[in-house]
Amino acid sequence: MTKVCVIGIGFTNFNPITPDMEWKDIMYEACQKAYVDAGVDPRRDIDSFITCAEDYWEGFSIFDEFVPDQVGALLRPCCTVCGDGIYGLGNAAMQIQTGLMDVVSIEAHSKVSDLLTYGDVVLHAMDPIYDRPVSGPVERPNYAGLPSYPEENPKPLVGSSDETDRVHPYFLAGLEMQHFLKTTGTTEEECAEVAVKNKKNAFLNPYAAYEAKISADHVMKSEYCFKPLKRMDISPNVDGAVCFVLANENIAKDLGIEPIYLEGFGWSSETPWLSTRGMEAEYARKSAEMAYKMADIVQPTKEIDLAEIDDRFTYKELQHLEALGLARKGEAKTLLKEGVTEIEGDLPINPSGGSLGVGNCLEATGLQKSLEIIMQLRGHAGKRQVPDAEVGLAQAWRGLPSGSGAVAIFRRG
Repeated sequence: MTKVCVIGIGFTNFNPITPDMEWKDIMYEACQKAYVDAGVDPRRDIDSFITCAEDYWEGFSIFDEFVPDQVGALLRPCCTVCGDGIYGLGNAAMQIQTGLMDVVSIEAHSKVSDLLTYGDVVLHAMDPIYDRPVSGPVERPNYAGLPSYPEENPKPLVGSSDETDRVHPYFLAGLEMQHFLKTTGTTEEECAEVAVKNKKNAFLNPYAAYEAKISADHVMKSEYCFKPLKRMDISPNVDGAVCFVLANENIAKDLGIEPIYLEGFGWSSETPWLSTRGMEAEYARKSAEMAYKMADIVQPTKEIDLAEIDDRFTYKELQHLEALGLARKGEAKTLLKEGVTEIEGDLPINPSGGSLGVGNCLEATGLQKSLEIIMQLRGHAGKRQVPDAEVGLAQAWRGLPSGSGAVAIFRRG
């Protein structure tokens, strides 16, 4: 089968707010940088263009009508994947493997600072009968500062009385974190160490927005939002864009580019309805199994040199580490404690700083994770460089309330 390579990457800086740029601007910047990096002309050399976006995040419908101008796809084949950026990589790889396309561009972005109703959008994704109307006479903590919490005095949910207050949708993460702690014997303090590690790694990443020198005590003393989830257990939202250019192996050789191979990818799109799925990260396990099989990975812990995995909540890094088969059930906390997941450890996890250090960039999360892997495999990661990195794994989850995720495995040529 045709081998698929990464021949170009481009990205913007990641910032909590970008009032001087529109989403069109950040898309254009990331794509132009990727095309220059790959040495290709989008009007001449790229056969297909993919953007990963969701109309709700953009604030208007049929977003893909506005895509071609920014990515260089005017009057060219262009499609939208309503999912994480790794889904876009998978779609691009399959297009190339058909033999119909030789070079494909994939773009994903976040302009979440323009979204005034992040919480409402998340709520709208929930079951309209059983989950969405969650409300009641609760003692609500101060949510100011949480990622794009809805208006200060939110309107009651449909079906609730005017005297009740809406519950922020991140309460689901609190419930899932309780389940994870109970079933694995992990403590809140051990989850706090994830934030410490990732924000420390972000100091070494020039494009990270949320680097900080903190201790586990700082995390533990931050306000409980959805017990046991605290404010500093939550990754803040961020604006940014990433673009990848994939090509078949022969094109890479013709361009004189040392290829990074997309060896395997997998995905799992489960139901978002909480009543029909559990609180385990099955999407990560299933997508990893698919990717490992494609990449001929038999022993992930021995064959993978580093991983960028979804950490939009601190416990998620540990949960995903186990679901991906990089740790046994309940072992992730031990690997963290022993320094195995540090940049200088045997299995570095999120050397970029992860979403806790870079920020939650919505559908661009998977491409941000993949971006770090490519930089590491190219040897371009600077002070956070993992020595002798040959094989890297990127994994992303689509966020609440979904049970969907994807995995990509890259190998240096």
